[in-house]
Amino acid sequence: MGLAGNLKVDAFRDLTEITVLSLKNNNIRGHMMDCSSNQKLTRIDISRNMLLGPMSISLFSLGILESLSVQHNWLGGHIPDLNQSTLKELNLSYNNLSGLIPTTQALQKFDYSSYIGNSDLCGSPSHVPCEAVSPSQLNSGNKNGSSGSNNKDPGPSRYAVIFCGLLLVCLAIASFLSVLYYMKYRKLRKLIKQVKATSTKQTNEESKTGGEKDQDEGVRERDEAVSYVGGVQEKGKLIFTEVEDGAAAEFELGDILKASAEGLGRGIFGNSYKAKMIGKEAVVVKRIRDLKPLITEEFNKQLQLIANLKHPNLLPLLAYYHTKDEKLLLYRYVPNGNLFNRLFEARGPNRIPFTWTSRLSVAQGVARAVEYLHLNATSPNILPHGNLKSTNILLNENGTVLVSDYGFASLVSHPIAVQRMVSYKAPEYKRTKRVSVESDVWSYGSLLLELLTGKISVCTAPSGVSGVDLCSWVHRAVREEWTAEIFDVELSDEHRTTSSGMLRLLQIAMQCCDPSPEKRPMMSEVAREVQNIRITETAGVDSDDSVDD
Repeated sequence: MGLAGNLKVDAFRDLTEITVLSLKNNNIRGHMMDCSSNQKLTRIDISRNMLLGPMSISLFSLGILESLSVQHNWLGGHIPDLNQSTLKELNLSYNNLSGLIPTTQALQKFDYSSYIGNSDLCGSPSHVPCEAVSPSQLNSGNKNGSSGSNNKDPGPSRYAVIFCGLLLVCLAIASFLSVLYYMKYRKLRKLIKQVKATSTKQTNEESKTGGEKDQDEGVRERDEAVSYVGGVQEKGKLIFTEVEDGAAAEFELGDILKASAEGLGRGIFGNSYKAKMIGKEAVVVKRIRDLKPLITEEFNKQLQLIANLKHPNLLPLLAYYHTKDEKLLLYRYVPNGNLFNRLFEARGPNRIPFTWTSRLSVAQGVARAVEYLHLNATSPNILPHGNLKSTNILLNENGTVLVSDYGFASLVSHPIAVQRMVSYKAPEYKRTKRVSVESDVWSYGSLLLELLTGKISVCTAPSGVSGVDLCSWVHRAVREEWTAEIFDVELSDEHRTTSSGMLRLLQIAMQCCDPSPEKRPMMSEVAREVQNIRITETAGVDSDDSVDD
């Protein structure tokens, strides 16, 4: 519903009969609500908002809770030791939760997908071991030793005492070294502050004021614009990629922080925000995370390689910002949204039909962009695209197709890329463990099937949305000779009989989705075939029904 604003902790205090609470996919901020008065709650879904702070301890009181979904927020701290036997669904992914995952039976029955995206979590079922031995491990020896009936000495064994002693010594040494490191760190930081104060006294005074205010207010949001772009406090410098030599930059980081901002949602690599500066064109700020451990020079090199890729159907990178704690990418705002929303938005009397000519134009624009990437991304450090899907296909005010998020595979850590990027879901990746131009062709074929069928592919379906294995479904439909039923109803209404162009595009899609990568066509061949369809199909079509590419 696009709800925004701060959520009061006691907002639902008087709703004692409520059983299901869903506020998902909004822009709600504040702390997690207190549910102690809502004893009949069975399902809670507050996912994809901007909630922060710890998870509410009132969750302990919900004795019949069956489902808890808080993914894609900014919740921090430890996970409560929830142990409701009724809990059947749990999703705590993509927050800032930390520490050991509780070993309660209720929480341990869920796999790692319920906790993924919290880099500071450790212990089962995550793949990150905790540095210290957990209490359950320390007690396991005692429990095993006292379980036998013939064990006369239930006390700790000699080896356990020695082990505990060594552990205490190690902890003491580690604590001593930590104190030394902290003291040296404080001295170095003090020295740096003194040097900065000498050269930029006024700037540091402002920064200090902002920092002290953030510390005093804790989790309160100091400033709306700053909170929207991730709370950037460093006075860094934006590096523009489209500014010609000698030309002045259009704006600075400070202008972005002061701009009115609107949350656009969470992508697989971070949050995106629309920033509107007075008298200037709106921009999109993408705060990226889960990157490879790149130093500044390496990051700059990768971004320049991406920025050098110029094509009318590629969304150009406008600027970027890189520090140890913050990585921001800036793009010009594209007003007409993405292809996923255009294709799958609610279909009712007010919907503007997505015509065959428009869809064919999209197919051609995307083919041209991917062909360009395959011919020009010659650096071994820049993978072709890696994440080609409908949410990354944008439509500007003239209907022009703009492909975004290209080159990200060269920045994102490999385990994260495997989990989230489309090309890694290609059939051959399970065997070869690598992505290639053939993987992009497979992704493009899947995109064509979405355009033709009006169904969401299981490979690109957003979280919480059910998809269809379109490749298998279409192959089966063709084999059983009910091809006409493949096409989107909206296209069927437009064409009483299936057009030859639709059938030709379906053939291209099936070739691109061939399980054997060596049998797939190259993107240059695909782009040429799509262009031939476009030339044939647009003959005699009213120009108002077309979409620029």
